[in-house]
Parts: sequence; structure tokens; C-alpha cells
Amino acid sequence: MLFGMAIETIYLTLLIISGSLTVLYLLFGDVLEGLDEISGLLNPVLILAFITFFSAGGYILEKTTTLNSFLIIAISAFVSVILDVLLNVFVLVPMKSAEQSLSYTEKSLEGRVGKIIISIPADGFGEVIIENYSGMISKPAASFENEIISEGTEVLVIEVKNGVLYVVPYQKSFT
Repeated sequence: MLFGMAIETIYLTLLIISGSLTVLYLLFGDVLEGLDEISGLLNPVLILAFITFFSAGGYILEKTTTLNSFLIIAISAFVSVILDVLLNVFVLVPMKSAEQSLSYTEKSLEGRVGKIIISIPADGFGEVIIENYSGMISKPAASFENEIISEGTEVLVIEVKNGVLYVVPYQKSFT
């Protein structure tokens, strides 16, 4: 008994609360996104995972074993820390670096070489395709010098304004 309640009830209540908070975090996690930037220790996913692992482990051990409650708390805490570290190292850190490596900014497209897939008229728009790490990027394009650029021409991106790439025909300076 703890606080006038059975210890199993406390574990189960904690499990339900942490599970509910995890679901809410999945739905509204963007609001708390900044907590991860402040400190790696305040990552809400790791905190909720620790509480969930701890309460689930404590509940299962209380129900299935005859161990002392203090020993069950110690075992649950130890196992929860191990699972939290594994979750962080093998899931969260790779996901965070994968998000950064697959994304691009429009500014990062400046200076890149692409290929025209829809011809660009003198004062109009066409389409250019640029190879990227994660595949091909297809963007609307206009001629930087208001000239006609035909389909299949390699182009150099000079600048990006409002999602439109301004390009010039690309000529390799050496062979």
C-alpha cells in the first residue's frame, strides 16, 4: 500500500496517464517541439517512454512475482533506463539526422545544375528537374535573361524567388 492505494493500482494509473499523454503528444507534439532544442534531457518522447516502461514493468512484476516492492521499483527503473537509451540511440537520433539529410531549402538549390523537362518561353514558365540525395526535385522555372530555353537543356539555377527557379543555360567551362 502506498498513499492508501494498492501499488498495482498506482502503476496501472501511471501507465494509463502516460499512455494518454503519449497519444496527445503524437497529435499535438509540434507545440512542445522547442523543449527538445533546449536540452536533450527534456525530450518529451524520452520522458513519456521512461514513465510508460517504468509503470508497465512495475505493474507486470507486481502481478507476477513475489518480490519486494522496493526491488521491483529498482528493477523497473533500471530496465526503463536501458530501454530509453536504446530508443534514443537506435530510433530517435537516426530519425532526427534522417530528417535533416533528406530535406532541402529553396536557397540550397541556387548554384545547382538541372535539366529542363518543360520548355521555358521567353516571358513564361517551364519546369526543371534537379537530382537530389532523396530523388528528383521538380520545380517551376523561368529564364533569368528572358530567353527561350528548350526541353532537354542543362541549366544553372541563378536564384529562387517565390518557389520559382530562375535559370540560365549551363555550359561546362572545361572538358
